[in-house]
This record gives sequence, structure tokens and C-alpha cells, in this order.
Amino acid sequence: MKPNFVQKVTNWGNFPVVEKEMKSDDSFDKIKDFILTHNEVIARGNGRCYGDASLGESIFSTKKLNKFISFDRLNGIIECESGVLLSEVLEISVPQGYFLYVTPGTKFVSVGGAIASDVHGKNHHAEGCFSEYVIEFKLMIENGEIITCSREENSEKFWATIGGMGLTGIILSAKFKLKNIESAYIRQESIKADNLDEIFKLFEESENWTYNVAWIDCLQTGKNIGKSILMRGEHAFPHELPQNLKEKPLRLKKKFEPTVPFYFPGFVLNKFTVKVFNLLYFKKQTKKEIKNIVDYETFFYPLDVVNDWNKIYGKSGFIQYQMVIPKEKGKEGMKKILETISRSGNGSFLAVLKLFGKNNPEAYNSFPMEGYTLALDFRVNSKLKMLIGKLDDIVQEFGGRIYLTKDSMSKSSLTNYLRNIQNSKFVSLQHKRIINNNQGS
Repeated sequence: MKPNFVQKVTNWGNFPVVEKEMKSDDSFDKIKDFILTHNEVIARGNGRCYGDASLGESIFSTKKLNKFISFDRLNGIIECESGVLLSEVLEISVPQGYFLYVTPGTKFVSVGGAIASDVHGKNHHAEGCFSEYVIEFKLMIENGEIITCSREENSEKFWATIGGMGLTGIILSAKFKLKNIESAYIRQESIKADNLDEIFKLFEESENWTYNVAWIDCLQTGKNIGKSILMRGEHAFPHELPQNLKEKPLRLKKKFEPTVPFYFPGFVLNKFTVKVFNLLYFKKQTKKEIKNIVDYETFFYPLDVVNDWNKIYGKSGFIQYQMVIPKEKGKEGMKKILETISRSGNGSFLAVLKLFGKNNPEAYNSFPMEGYTLALDFRVNSKLKMLIGKLDDIVQEFGGRIYLTKDSMSKSSLTNYLRNIQNSKFVSLQHKRIINNNQGS
């Protein structure tokens, strides 16, 4: 007989799909009881990570831990439960003149997930990871005790939890700092680059900008390898806005949000359609350089406007593969990676290149290192695992890392957080896979 609450669970990539026990509650006593009565537990936020990180034998969903605790408007400090989404933080903070210091490419992740993954954004080179702005959090550990973790109190547990992918316990609430803004808009410049040499030069020239990101055509070869568009931005001041936005600079107009109504057939995304999409995307910008004002949702969360966009990849699902290559080897490593992808025929519908700065050495579980990071979406098919193995080898060859939040297929020998995995009660399918792949190594 199956235990209560068994259901099919998957994350945003719809791969893998598991049938496991999952429960949600807002009572700390009931959360404690769940931990004490289960041998393997993993916390899950909103399920917007791409891989198998928050999947396990016994899953505790933090969705009911969705309350705000306090908002210090004078100092820009917010405290909330771990299931609160970044989108909900923005709804409250932006009209008050505050924004997230660090945000990933979707606003629909939970605060607890942002800490467990130590998320980064388009500004890592300038402002680091999410953890830089976390003041403290409440953590329920394996004996059910609730402890406060900060740089001063339970600091060892604080840093183990940052980027620890749920290994240390269940984050119940968190307090973190926000940044001042004067408008809800971004002053953006979009610049075309014809190849890797040009895009790397643009990144170097743009390091004094707060936000930098590039879309890249991963199927180009030869002299066109690395064809891309760099988008750099700064929070706009009211006087920089067009007249029709100056009256309410911290308010956004309501947008139409389309929904993908069904899973696309598997044949829709292939090398040919990805090539066509890349061609059109590059050519839609008719000038070499464009300067404009866009709202923060357009700049930071372009895909969030389309509900259920993950269905475009079909019922078999997709993975997102993200790696970082050290800066001094960045161009050489990225060229080899792009050549390997192009030869494989597994075109990525979405390929994003960013520059990382130096990471906080205390955050030893965090993914970033000083260098270039590339994130790629691949539809799941029979040949994909072979490609991922080849990419893993290249990343290892150049001394890089893969991002655990998006990993569901890698060999994972490249990860930097293997300490204490086998001794934890909090275990996911990803943890087990990493242990199995590293036995005897």
C-alpha cells in the first residue's frame, strides 16, 4: 500500500518525473514530525529548478510557508518565510523603491530555493550571489530543532546551507537586504557581435555596467562561431524615462500574458527550427547597437511573460545545462563547447552567456567562479546523454564547474560540494546520483 501524499512530481524541465511522497504544511510541529518519521527528506520550493535537485523519496514542499514577517522600509530589509516567491517580494518592494540585489532569470523561485542554490544573475561580476545579501535564516535540522544561522551565529551551518542544495535541513524563513531604485525600468543597450572574439571584447568593455548578458547562437561554426547579442543595463533614473512613464516611475503597466496550451510534438524543436529561430532573433535587431528603456520584467524575466513555456519542449521534457569556465581559458573553452554542440545536432533553443566575477570564498558550495558561464536548453532525446558526457569532459579539462540547480544528467564529478553528503538525512535524487557517480573516485 502506498503511503499518503504519493504523487507524480517533476521540476520545470519535466525531466525526470518521479512518483514520490510529497507533503506541505505551515506548522513547524508537523514539519518536525515529517522529518523525524522519514529517513530521507528533501525540501522543495516552487519546482522551478530544471533538474532533479528537489526530488527525493520524501519531499517537503514549502509552498505553505508563504507569509511575510516584516519589511523595514527605511533600511530595505525584508523578512519572510521560505516559500515566498521572488515575484511576491518584487510586488511589495518595487513600488516602495526597492529591488532584489540578485535575481535569477525567473522571478518564480522561492526565497528558500534562492538560498539553497545561491542564485546568481546578470550582475555577478559587480554584485555577487544572493548570499551576499542574506542576513540570517531559520533552519530546521535533522533532529527537528530550529536554529538561527548567520555569519555570526551557527556560521558553519550558514555557509554549508548557502548553495548546499537542501543538504543541511529545511529553511523556514529568511531575512535579506534589498537595493534602492528610483524606477521600475532599465536603461538598456543591445549590441550585436559577429563571433566569439567580438562578444568577449564587448564583455570586457562592459564590466563597469551592473548588468551584462548575451544571447548566443550555439549552432554557428567557423568564423561565425559565437554570433550573439550583448544586452547591458542599469536601473534607470526618473529623468531618463520617456514622458509617459515619469508620472509613476515605480509602477508597471499590466501586460498580456499568453499561455502555451499543450505540449508541442517532439519533432517541432530540431536543428532546423532552432537555426531558423536563431537567424530571426539575430536579424530582428536591424542596427548594430540599440539604446532603449525597458521595464524590469522585460530585462530580467523575458520568459516569465509566457505561462507554461516549458511545454514547448514536448512531453519528453528538456534539461538546462550550465557550466562555468575560468576567465583566462574562457574563449578557448567556450569555442570547444560550441563546436561540440554544433557537431552533435542538438541545438539549444535558448543559450545565454554571462561573465562571473570573483566569488566569496566562504560560500564554498556556490557555483560561480571568476569566468564565463554558458546556460543551454536541450530537448531530451536518445543522443543527449552522450553530448552531456562530452560537455562534462570539456568543462573538466578547462577546470570549470557545472551548476547543480540545473543538473539532471551530468556525471557530476565536477561538483565542489561533496563533503558530508553521505552523512545527511536530507537527501535528493541528485545527491544519490552524485554519490553513485563518485564511488571509488
